Amino acid sequence: MGLFSRDGTFKILFFGFILGVIFWGGFNTALEMTNKESFCVSCHEMQNNYEEYTSTIHYSNRTGVRATCPDCHVPKEWIHKIIRKIKASNEVYHKIMGTIDTQEKFEAHRLELAKDEWARMLSTDSRECRNCHNFDSMDLDKQESRSANRHEQAIEYGWTCIQCHKGIAHELPEGYDPADDTPSAPEESD
Repeated sequence: MGLFSRDGTFKILFFGFILGVIFWGGFNTALEMTNKESFCVSCHEMQNNYEEYTSTIHYSNRTGVRATCPDCHVPKEWIHKIIRKIKASNEVYHKIMGTIDTQEKFEAHRLELAKDEWARMLSTDSRECRNCHNFDSMDLDKQESRSANRHEQAIEYGWTCIQCHKGIAHELPEGYDPADDTPSAPEESD
């Protein structure tokens, strides 16, 4: 008797492999469909966010490079992407349960939602921002002096993008005061 006897072991393995490929392909196809801007704005509550975004530099700029919703909100690396998708299921749950199913309800929770997103970005050292923006690639001499100074401080003190750039792609939520958590350089001691 060989490794694959007549008892059907080979057939079971073969069909298991085929089913695995079909499942994996379907899973990845569905996953990638949820990584499109058209999917992100398919909820009518997101239309306001999308309209805000279309008036920012991430939508239209002199270089023609556009950052879409998934570029900023979905990690590129597979394991981080899966973790983000699992966490995003909580947002879908609240949409289905009616917590944020209208523009008015969404606006009522907007500050809380923004703070959650900012905390996520802070915890990942603004990973998605760094897909396009990297201190090592910045030519600070070509930046306006205020920007160059802030980026030098960010490098020196280990700040991350989201600490200074809240509201870069969406309006800041009502009730949020940037002075509450914008980083500043430590005071010089004598």
